[in-house]
Amino acid sequence: AHLFEIYKSVRDEGIRQNIILGINRSDYMFHNGQNDKPTLKQIEINTIAASFAGLGSRIPDIHRHVFQVWGKPEEAAKILKCEAIYRIADGIAKAWRMYGSEKAVIVFVVENVARNIFDQRCLEMELWRRNITVLRRKTEEIYQRGILDTDRKLFIDGYEVAVAYLRTGYGPDDYPSLEDWNGRLLLERSRAIKCPDIATHLVGTKKVQQELTRPGVLEKFLYDNPEAVERIRATFVGLYSFDEGEEGDKVVAMAMAEPEHFVLKPQREGGGNNSFGEELKQLLGSLKDSPERSAYILMEKVTPLPVVNYLVHPGVPPKLTECVTELGIFGVYIRRCGNMVINDCSGHLLRTKSTEFADGGVTAGVAVLDSPYLV
Repeated sequence: AHLFEIYKSVRDEGIRQNIILGINRSDYMFHNGQNDKPTLKQIEINTIAASFAGLGSRIPDIHRHVFQVWGKPEEAAKILKCEAIYRIADGIAKAWRMYGSEKAVIVFVVENVARNIFDQRCLEMELWRRNITVLRRKTEEIYQRGILDTDRKLFIDGYEVAVAYLRTGYGPDDYPSLEDWNGRLLLERSRAIKCPDIATHLVGTKKVQQELTRPGVLEKFLYDNPEAVERIRATFVGLYSFDEGEEGDKVVAMAMAEPEHFVLKPQREGGGNNSFGEELKQLLGSLKDSPERSAYILMEKVTPLPVVNYLVHPGVPPKLTECVTELGIFGVYIRRCGNMVINDCSGHLLRTKSTEFADGGVTAGVAVLDSPYLV
């Protein structure tokens, strides 16, 4: 609700910056569906703080090195190269140049305790190599130390901000005080290029993802490209609304009858928030007669084909484990007044986890970073 209030406030005041920078990651798994033919299905799209481009770009070097040590150079050559960190840095640097001030800086908006700081530093160093000054500031510091001039240029500690790149701000815990909310509002009101801006942030919610699967919705945005609509829709699994009314009641009944076939998703990012199986049934049972149920969506559960591999975790001897993988595709775009300047497929991310875990990612200690092996 607070994020939407910020969006309305900025819209009503008038948006000062018409350059939009987006760094997205769309995540997929191979679904072992009809006729046992694997098909690529979208799990979610991340429009804010899409992570692991930095560390993920270094993992192929590790795997190639292991093959080299084993005396297998041909196998090493089959590890797919990943250049996501360089392509994303190129996109941010392009937005910085479009802002039009060589003295302006890029600000990484970060959390109080950066658990994924080394991934962030990889991108930060790539920008420094391009002779661009990068600062790291928390949202409360933006409010405490930031000011807008009459043209709504944002200055923090005396530095003019060209681009604000958010690596936080997607969960309730990221706004522990009113100053954090005021910092986000100050940022959104400013002339700085935001990645993402508040509207793009909201577009990444689970509810919007669910609405995009409704018949006729994609056609509104890709009205002149029916082939693209068909290809995108082929990646969708069933996504259902719990909105109050007859349609929502039917979805509740469907989920309660076969909870093992679905995932209950709240409007949260960052992993570890979803409910499955008996937990889904219990939670939905407590919400089914409440308007709070509309804060969730129901997703058809993807059933990937497991493989056996070694997962390496710190302090734990590696062992053969049944696991599944998730493929993320990074995209960078810049648009100005509705005109697309850049729209680049910017690399990949592969994560693998044991089948014993239904939810959770790398940061949660469940999944590991991986590399595609071309055969």
